[in-house]
Amino acid sequence: MKMLPINAKRHCAAVALCAFTAFFAGLGPAAAIIDSANATPVESTTGQKPAAKPKPAAAAKNSAQGAATAAAVAPAAPGPYYVDFRARTAASYGHAFIWFGKSTQREVEVAGLHPATDSPVPYVLGHMMPVPSETGASYGDLDEQYLTANYRVYLSEEDAPKVFAYIQKLQKNTPFWNATTTNCTWFIGQIASFMGLKTPWHLLVPEDYVNELKKMNGGREVATLSADK
Repeated sequence: MKMLPINAKRHCAAVALCAFTAFFAGLGPAAAIIDSANATPVESTTGQKPAAKPKPAAAAKNSAQGAATAAAVAPAAPGPYYVDFRARTAASYGHAFIWFGKSTQREVEVAGLHPATDSPVPYVLGHMMPVPSETGASYGDLDEQYLTANYRVYLSEEDAPKVFAYIQKLQKNTPFWNATTTNCTWFIGQIASFMGLKTPWHLLVPEDYVNELKKMNGGREVATLSADK
């Protein structure tokens, strides 16, 4: 019998991919509020050094002028909206899903494909046939301690509504989960493709999938939709 190399074994093993995720999966709301400790702060990009303390008589004038100057020279943020491709630990190979929303808000939407209910029956059957799915948040999706990889890509004011509408459409039109076809990495890959990103093989384990997705796209932070989207 021909022996597969180690990497191939790992990829083949990923046919179960998100199988055991359903065992621990508990549905959460489609939208959730991130704890402030988990929110990603926006770093200052002005690059300005603290100014010398102004004299009292000129303090108000200099303060106003300084604020105007800072506003004028501060570079634009990558984008007001984002999609964050994420992977977390689970009972076996992990789970892949996305956060999406507005950069300045703590509220996030969560989308990910997994077998319906927290019963072990659907995930077992899902290795042989398609089983009913759910496409919202599952247990652990909002907990940073379970995170193993993430790749955040920003969107413009114009492109974000189109991407978010596509995500919602994909959620409605993906009624089944299967370990080797319509699984969690396939799901987030459809979103990445719509955004114009290159995507890896969908049978990579979630952590490797997200890391490879970032690598294939050079870690770029902004996605721009094609004219036909």
